[in-house]
Amino acid sequence: MKDILLITPPFTQLNTPYPATAYLKGFLNTRGMSSSQMDLGIDVILELFSKKACKMLFDSAFQNDAIVSENARRIYALRTEYLKCIEPVIQFLQGKNPTLARQICYLNYLPRASRFNNLDDLSWAFGSMGMQDQAKHLATLFLEDLSDFIIECIDENFGFSRYAERLGLSAHSFDEIYEALQDDLSIIDDISLQILEARVEEVQPKLVCFSVPFPGNLFSAFRCAQFIKSEYPEIKVAMGGGFPNTELRDLKDARVFEFFDFITLDDGELPIELLHEFVNSNASLETFELKRTLVLESGAVCYKNNSTRTDYKQNELGTPDYSDLPLEDYISVIEIANPMHSLWSDGRWNKLTMAHGCYWGKCTFCDISLDYIKIYEPVTARLLVDRMEALIAQTGESGFHFVDEAAPPSLMKALALEILKRELTVTWWANIRFEKNFTRDLCVLLQASGCIAVSGGLEVASDRLLQLIDKGVTVAQVAQVTRNFTESNIMVHSYLMYGYPTQTVQETVDSLEMVRQLFEAGIIQSGFWHQFALTAHSPIGLNPSDYGVIPQVNPITFANNDVVFTDKTGIDHSKFSQGLKSSLFNYMHGLGFEFALQDWFDFKIPKTTIAPDFINASLETELNFTIKSNAKVVWLGTRPLVEVSSKTKRGQTRETVKLTFQDKTDGFQLSLENAHGKWLTDWLEQLEPVHDKVSTLGVIKTDFETHFEDFELFWFSKPLQLLKTKGLLVL
Repeated sequence: MKDILLITPPFTQLNTPYPATAYLKGFLNTRGMSSSQMDLGIDVILELFSKKACKMLFDSAFQNDAIVSENARRIYALRTEYLKCIEPVIQFLQGKNPTLARQICYLNYLPRASRFNNLDDLSWAFGSMGMQDQAKHLATLFLEDLSDFIIECIDENFGFSRYAERLGLSAHSFDEIYEALQDDLSIIDDISLQILEARVEEVQPKLVCFSVPFPGNLFSAFRCAQFIKSEYPEIKVAMGGGFPNTELRDLKDARVFEFFDFITLDDGELPIELLHEFVNSNASLETFELKRTLVLESGAVCYKNNSTRTDYKQNELGTPDYSDLPLEDYISVIEIANPMHSLWSDGRWNKLTMAHGCYWGKCTFCDISLDYIKIYEPVTARLLVDRMEALIAQTGESGFHFVDEAAPPSLMKALALEILKRELTVTWWANIRFEKNFTRDLCVLLQASGCIAVSGGLEVASDRLLQLIDKGVTVAQVAQVTRNFTESNIMVHSYLMYGYPTQTVQETVDSLEMVRQLFEAGIIQSGFWHQFALTAHSPIGLNPSDYGVIPQVNPITFANNDVVFTDKTGIDHSKFSQGLKSSLFNYMHGLGFEFALQDWFDFKIPKTTIAPDFINASLETELNFTIKSNAKVVWLGTRPLVEVSSKTKRGQTRETVKLTFQDKTDGFQLSLENAHGKWLTDWLEQLEPVHDKVSTLGVIKTDFETHFEDFELFWFSKPLQLLKTKGLLVL
């Protein structure tokens, strides 16, 4: 028995748990509160894609005469082959049956329907030996074919990472969701509720908390809450997470509380702690003090925030706890043959946060008025790495995805140094801003600590619009930063936006040209276009007239975040969607750079005004001969072999030293005056990242000048310039 059951409702990710319940469970551990957690989404997927359930799906589709399209008829005709393959394929994608890769890659093993029609050139994409990834890609297409069959013939609401998402999008009224909840259960509902019932019977909780991050989780959360209220009326039910935090702040419809007793907003730790205290007390709801919680009192929705207790600091929240989750059963998939793009769906990542909120907090399209963005509070690097080590011990996984709104460069630097100091082998990636502090040397340091990728928002690749967004970057700056990452072997994904208020057709075309040049230069490896969406809590949503936007005003009784609007330019930005996405898909695969931009669209567009060498010209840099005394200096290389030699000429003996360095792939040599060489060798040892203290350039300069003259001449000499390309970093 556990007091609290934390649930992520279907569906989020196939390859790794959504981290909210693990964060909450880690916190509850620190408070001595018993809890259990479940990812109902992965449980349902594994049951749905079993041989038994797939047979039931095929039979149901046939009995209901729902098999209409040619594609669905082909899948049904091949149902015996699908049933034979389904469980071995799932096991393969779980990493439990790796030898199956060879069979999957043969043409006659997997049945193939429409998802295979546009199959990439597999030998080009994966090479002759990339069999595991190639097989994952083919197995993913196999599952997507079955998903298409389910959507067409069984349940139109199904999706691998969402369920009934349409009902949760821009749902200003609760009517449609409420009506859908009166309908008969779908097959997926049945599976979900059977699994839920078994878990509730096992845990016997007093409080069930649903974490609802996205619109695609909302309907399932209501369906599960409806079941609990019907079958276990003594259990209290709460909802929290990203969806209510952004969407339900103006909730007025009392019918929601037929399903939920409580809806918490913003950080959930203290609100849940108080709810736990409430359900274990005999107090009345009217007199009990709560934190940021919506309840029903006297038939009306009431916001209770009358507790005087303050929220916990980030260093008090504990380490996320993934126990109870079936970590070995998650499914790794590869949807397209792009190594950066696959990070979201392939492999299991422990998710952590470097800082609460956003250190920038200015972007005009972002919810900067809400606490999850507005309140910035970083965690120390030492505590972060303590948590990383604890998660490695618990999960056996050493991969980490830092899911910050934007990880701060200074904290990333400190994190990398702490990882190197502890000599940990980890793999990690993070969300960032493409800001100027990501220098070449910092990127080299991040890569040495295990960073393999970053994702960040270029948004609209137009300096005018970037200024209007208050992004704090320029396109040229983004190019320089992404070059620094790429040359350090860190992959780069860019979020791209079109349709920003006042954006012209010319600016959309020019933005695409910027993106084309970035990919052609090889300094961005992956990207995703999305059309601008106006949210109620962003600066644009709060002050639409300042941005040339006319919002459509609707009465709000349920969700309020996405706002329908008219841009005063009158441009239909949606018509650019297909051309932007088609061109980007090709650019990500290294194709189509020679095509005119017009070729991607079936309507007339203006020619770009961007110079064809704009990005390459932005990458031209000059050596910086300034010295920042407070800059930290680190040596990532090995200790050299020292050989001293002397030459006598005209009675003068001159001693020189040859330093031979070996790195992981090659070696190199430096020749210096003996005294300089000895001084440098001593300092390189002190600059290794295993030491507690990291020296500054000012300290090094002062020490040099107690022995020699003209530090600048030495520091910018050819031998030192070579050393800086081999791991001597100035941060």
